[in-house]
Amino acid sequence: MCGIVGYVGMQSAQDVVVAGLKRLEYRGYDSAGVAVLADGGLAAAKKAGKLVNLEKELGDRPLPAGRTGIGHTRWATHGAPTDVNAHPHLDNAGRVAVVHNGIIENFAALRRELTGRGHALESETDTEVVGHLLAEAFSAGGDLADAMRQVCRRLEGAFTLVAVHADQPDVVVGARRNSPLVVGVGQDEWFLASDVAAFIAHTRSAIELGQDQVVELSPEGVTVTGFDGQPADVREYHVDWDASAAEKGGYASFMLKEIADQPQAVADTLLGRVDGEGALHLDEVRIPDVELREVDKVVIVACGTAFHAGMIAKYAIEHWTRLPCETELASEFRYRDPILDQRTLVVAISQSGETMDTLMALRHAREQGAKVLAICNTNGSTIPRESDAVLYTHAGPEVAVASTKAFLTQLVACYLVALYLGQVRGTKWGDEIRTVVRQLSAISAEVGRVLTTMEPVRELARSLAHHDTVLFVGRHVGYPVALEGALKLKELAYMHAEGFAAGELKHGPIALIEEGLPVVVIVPSPRGRSVLHDKIVSNIQEIRARGAITIVVAEEGDEAVVPYADHLITVPATPTLLQPLVSTVPLQVFACELATARGNEVDQPRNLAKSVTVE
Repeated sequence: MCGIVGYVGMQSAQDVVVAGLKRLEYRGYDSAGVAVLADGGLAAAKKAGKLVNLEKELGDRPLPAGRTGIGHTRWATHGAPTDVNAHPHLDNAGRVAVVHNGIIENFAALRRELTGRGHALESETDTEVVGHLLAEAFSAGGDLADAMRQVCRRLEGAFTLVAVHADQPDVVVGARRNSPLVVGVGQDEWFLASDVAAFIAHTRSAIELGQDQVVELSPEGVTVTGFDGQPADVREYHVDWDASAAEKGGYASFMLKEIADQPQAVADTLLGRVDGEGALHLDEVRIPDVELREVDKVVIVACGTAFHAGMIAKYAIEHWTRLPCETELASEFRYRDPILDQRTLVVAISQSGETMDTLMALRHAREQGAKVLAICNTNGSTIPRESDAVLYTHAGPEVAVASTKAFLTQLVACYLVALYLGQVRGTKWGDEIRTVVRQLSAISAEVGRVLTTMEPVRELARSLAHHDTVLFVGRHVGYPVALEGALKLKELAYMHAEGFAAGELKHGPIALIEEGLPVVVIVPSPRGRSVLHDKIVSNIQEIRARGAITIVVAEEGDEAVVPYADHLITVPATPTLLQPLVSTVPLQVFACELATARGNEVDQPRNLAKSVTVE
């Protein structure tokens, strides 16, 4: 979710680029930089931290005046958020500058190749290899656009690249694969950006780039080709929202945008996890395989939404590794004197990496000799730094306080951790792991398909806005989904909402069921857990017999629930353990729409903060 800006025109490139980066600050970032072509050369400045740090640097040491430039706000993936790792990255001669969003999966092999040819790479990033490859391709003949096409044909992964070369002072070149890039067309000026928000103050005329395309901006205009060099068709369109709306991609709230971002976020979390031999890799692992094979217990510590992801992870870890797994609220963990030793693996889940309850639980675990693996969305934050292994979710920044895409990507990360443990311990064969990874990859599209069917859910939410209570029930992995659905409604709609294991209804909660009470039921697949499915159908009948409104979330083709559902929400059929990735989405939309209907501010609910940095 990094921000990219490129400019060719008659204005000060530095001013245009920095202003564009400011309009992309909402995306979140941890460093920023610009590069300008001027006086036959290339000048760059970059600083870790907020954009104000870069502005101070530019104020103290201004770049030469130029009319062509690029800029970037970085959300760290490869390498910590430092000045050196910030973009733009230059080649050794300082003639090429490049900025990049996404992940280049084969960067390690390319880096070895470049160093073998005498290139000196300074950063830890995957991006820097592109600058060096572009310099080589350019020096072999041709122009920057041709060099970009050559380099892109060698890259694996998802990326947006924007580059300039000092020998072509009026040209900016961009490329995209599975990562956004849009062209802005002004009066004798042209823009490249990851989001129209960057140039909406200058023009509302835009060109949407397609997959595997290279674009060249010059005073002569815009040229678009495929990676193969063939001319490409493009779609021109007019942006009809203002700058404020553009920051949210045209959505009424960041939360709606982040719900819509989930298919891409799920896909991004899976990027680069499997090597050429089919083996899984985490981002950083400082635990030898021999020690992971000696682990005899897994303990997951987390808070709130992350805790619900951990509850689902317990099912996957125990099923795929046959290790006992406990899920603990981080806020309670160290106060109950938990039993830990050197053979315990603690998995700490935190979107921000700064959640104080989870950090203190992590530190307590390490004091007891346990090994810690972090699942986190923020590179360079405290929890990953103090852990023995890390898996980053690559969800991009999440602005809305109530987590949506963070939850889905944490789920994906939890599944990957479970599979990784299965791989290391030999409880899952390589072909079994590859099958699950393929299933996870396919679910990205299924999440997108769910989002296209949500209008009835929105209508239902609006019709229930006057209610004071909604209950949620589920079985197996549907139980944590029910808890998450209830939490979203509490956070956003300020309603009384509770989640229960459906089997517990007769043990007390059924006393709450009354005429007209909305009850959401998460139904497991009849294919994977037929016994559980039959039992929850009985639960739905019990609920409906007492006059409650039954809202049933079930997979497509599940006819057994139809007679007992006052409102049926269908989701694609998925393997049982992976069903939360699709069944959670309608509950997010439901909570967001219901809260909006009640007049609440969904991005910043009362009394809540995005990162809880105190116990």
